[in-house]
Amino acid sequence: QVQLVESGGGWVQAGGSLRLSCAASLPASVVPKMGWYRQVPGNQRELVATVTSGGRTNYADSIEDRFTVSRDNRKNTVDLQMTSLKIEDTAVYYCGADVRDGGTLNTRRYWGQGTQVTVSS
Repeated sequence: QVQLVESGGGWVQAGGSLRLSCAASLPASVVPKMGWYRQVPGNQRELVATVTSGGRTNYADSIEDRFTVSRDNRKNTVDLQMTSLKIEDTAVYYCGADVRDGGTLNTRRYWGQGTQVTVSS
């Protein structure tokens, strides 16, 4: 059973900063990619940022260099430092981990429970 435990999030005024953290119950050797996604009620879950076990990052265009995703393979954690937050960043943020399926190269994505981020004016 894969467990992803998220922390951080909360309420902040526009222009402020927040940090999200996620700890995985599996080692980096079987989790080639981890990252953060977000969802607003009525919309599909969307990519925010991901990072591979090798350190390669990918960001949504809407992030515009405001967020930084980082990963600690020894601790099996992934963090998201969010700065210059905008009202439109308000969403439930989910940690996602792509886990290898047995001894194959296929992966399956697992989700954390989600954490609310609210940005107000």
